[in-house]
Amino acid sequence: MQNNSHLLPRAAIVNLRGSKVREVANAGIGRTDVLTFWFGEPDEVTPDFIRAAASESLARGETFYSHNLGLPELRQTVATYLARLHPNPAATIVSDNIAITSAGVNALSLAAQCIVNPGDRVVCVTPLWPNLVEIPKILSANVECVSLDFTPQGWRLDLDRLLAALTPDTKMLMVNSPNNPTGWTLTRDEQKAILARCRRHGIWLLADDAYERLVFDGSGCAPSFFDISDANDRLVSANTFSKSWLMTGWRLGWIAAPAPFIEQLGKVIEYNTSCSPVFIQRAGDAAITHGDAVIARTQERFRAARDHLCAALNALPGVQAPQPPGAMYAFFKVDGVTDSLAFCKKLVTDFGLGIAPGAGFGDEGEGFLRWCFASELPRLDDGLERFKRGLETLR
Repeated sequence: MQNNSHLLPRAAIVNLRGSKVREVANAGIGRTDVLTFWFGEPDEVTPDFIRAAASESLARGETFYSHNLGLPELRQTVATYLARLHPNPAATIVSDNIAITSAGVNALSLAAQCIVNPGDRVVCVTPLWPNLVEIPKILSANVECVSLDFTPQGWRLDLDRLLAALTPDTKMLMVNSPNNPTGWTLTRDEQKAILARCRRHGIWLLADDAYERLVFDGSGCAPSFFDISDANDRLVSANTFSKSWLMTGWRLGWIAAPAPFIEQLGKVIEYNTSCSPVFIQRAGDAAITHGDAVIARTQERFRAARDHLCAALNALPGVQAPQPPGAMYAFFKVDGVTDSLAFCKKLVTDFGLGIAPGAGFGDEGEGFLRWCFASELPRLDDGLERFKRGLETLR
């Protein structure tokens, strides 16, 4: 057999783990009878007023490049939104702190490119969306994972274990709260301790805030590091329009960071995507400016779906599904599932149900499944009936 190893990219790319969620989804490609709950997106299209803003922009002929950092008016809109959400005189957010990116994951990747060198040590709190764990590896960094602990009440952080991992040789900490896949959400006291340790050792803190508005305690927003930071902190927030405003397919996000960081980030955006399309940025501006009602409705809808799905799952034998305080996923343990990838593929092929394998979010996720509950209740019920039939094959 011919050896084609010389045609492969560098080893850091070859050694990246593939997405097990995508692997399950690929098993259902082309099948219209599969109920899909595997990706983190709602079953609703983007609201009309957001789509109209994009259409009107295209009708005006706005098909040219924009500034690397985004339209000035959108950067200001995002800054005003964040300053309203996180009022903090010690770290007032202005447009110079904002860069517009081509999706939230692009924001995470760009931020990491600006921080991480080959061989640097990066710490991640897991289970975690695999993209965050693998992005530093693309840059040839060394990633250490600190796992949450699963309890009947939900996932919990061993704060002492995390702080012990934040040593002076750590370059960056990546935290996603509310968390994909578990819904775990940092408390204010935990944030204060983490920020203090990062300050002590000069560690960059990269916060994935994609789900900060998807919380179910009535607060409207998860605790943020912005609430307790100051202008000198090495704090970078990556965010997205996908979740809060039902814009998953638009691929629009932002980075909020110290102004000197943002100024240099423009060069990295130029060498990645150059800029986000103007008509998509117009849609994002409309979403933030007029979208408070969308967020409020989404919070209520997802809360009802969470309560409904978790109650139904907990009624099944051998299933533990604690209610997540945030995000849009039930991450639940199933007795008898020792290979979650194989089981999820079986659910697709034999029962027409698409959910995500826990192993796709790290070794600590094995034995768990992730179900995106951003859906109407009858659709969830249909999925539950299919899941029950699949569950019987384990008994």
